[in-house]
Amino acid sequence: MTANTAEPTEPADGQHPEDDAHRAGPAERRREQRGWYFYDFACSVYSTSVLTVFLGPYLTSVAKAAADAEGYVHPLGIPVRAGSLFAYAVSLSLVVAVCAMPLAGAAADRTGRKKPLLAVCAYLGSAATTGMFFLEGDRYLLGAFLLIVANASLAVSMALYNAYLPQIAEPDERDAVSSRGWAFGYTSGALVLVLNLVVYSGHDSFGISEGTAVRICLASAGLWWGAWTLVPLRRLRDRRVRGAGGEGAVGGGWRQLRATLKDMRRHPLTLSFLLAYLVYNDGVQTVISQASIYGSEELGLEQTTLITAVLLVQVLAVAGALGMGRMARTYGAKRTILGSLAVWTLILAAGYFLPAGAPVAFFCLAAAIGLVLGGSQALSRSLFSHLVPRGKEAEYFSAYEMSDRGLSWLGPLVFGLAYQLTGSYRDAIISLVIFFLAGFVLLARVPVRRAVAAAGNPVPERI
Repeated sequence: MTANTAEPTEPADGQHPEDDAHRAGPAERRREQRGWYFYDFACSVYSTSVLTVFLGPYLTSVAKAAADAEGYVHPLGIPVRAGSLFAYAVSLSLVVAVCAMPLAGAAADRTGRKKPLLAVCAYLGSAATTGMFFLEGDRYLLGAFLLIVANASLAVSMALYNAYLPQIAEPDERDAVSSRGWAFGYTSGALVLVLNLVVYSGHDSFGISEGTAVRICLASAGLWWGAWTLVPLRRLRDRRVRGAGGEGAVGGGWRQLRATLKDMRRHPLTLSFLLAYLVYNDGVQTVISQASIYGSEELGLEQTTLITAVLLVQVLAVAGALGMGRMARTYGAKRTILGSLAVWTLILAAGYFLPAGAPVAFFCLAAAIGLVLGGSQALSRSLFSHLVPRGKEAEYFSAYEMSDRGLSWLGPLVFGLAYQLTGSYRDAIISLVIFFLAGFVLLARVPVRRAVAAAGNPVPERI
């Protein structure tokens, strides 16, 4: 792996260590922004092909093959309904991420070296995803383990990746830059899904079994993730932090984390936004990760139908991310996000009543999801970037990433428990409505202009 290792010059006395980034010329900023986009391009294939489409139904089938007569598997002696295993594994992976992200963020801010940490997380996740090729038979424990490693690695890497946004984009650029990043991710997801659809639907002509085709699609996502990560590692640059020590970075990271937790109490409005985001994004992430299980197990849809539906989501999410970015310039990011949460609530209500074996209705629902998915995520990220005190980017974005992925364990846990208790995926899916309703109320109460000013940042004309 080759990366740009040129070190930036030390800031002059009295300068903030991040000021150099904000004084960079437009050409230098654009170069970093283009490199930054490509991490979304690299890792979004995991979220799309692995987490959303293939792994849920496939791991569930592997768990069912290992289940006892009552339909339970027994990891560590704990009785778990085979249909709930995937949701529980997703939930556990995010608990693991909670433990790792604050340390990674604090260490990155202390040392100023986010790139090496980003590389470690990206390639650990890539290797675990590629290893899913060996998931077959009744190896449900292997599948759950690889899922936990890959998903936790993705969450930590995204915290480090998101922390670059305030460093590479001026305040009035961030909505557009963040939206383009999401658009890059959805573009790559759509491209690889087309290839997955060819491999899966034509597995007989390729002389391979259906299970082998799924395992090839899973492993190829890991290879894609690792290969395209080289681009941001070459384009992005580390910013040296004054007085940072190399050998004491880990211990210093914990001390810095404790200081950050105290510091965050000084910014209650930023914390209010994080709480709102934690709640509504928990619903978003659970819908993304459990949609294929709902479609295959409850609605009885074929895998090719699910792939096509997710492909539709990917294509429309690009337009949705860019379109909602334009809406934010007119109405402000907060109002645009609130509108998307109202649409999410209607989507879940419609999903509850969706008839089984009706692919056209499922496609309509997928189209609605695509139009709000990218925009709600991109605008949430750019809005939060305005609420972060300068110099605390990686640590605050670790807290944000906890809300984005690391603390989104509650939704999958509720989903899995609902199915375990009722045996109905419809009951599980409708339980997620509460996350969007509560998130809407909490976000509506946040005075974002005051929050930006309280963080010491310039207030954009529209926010």
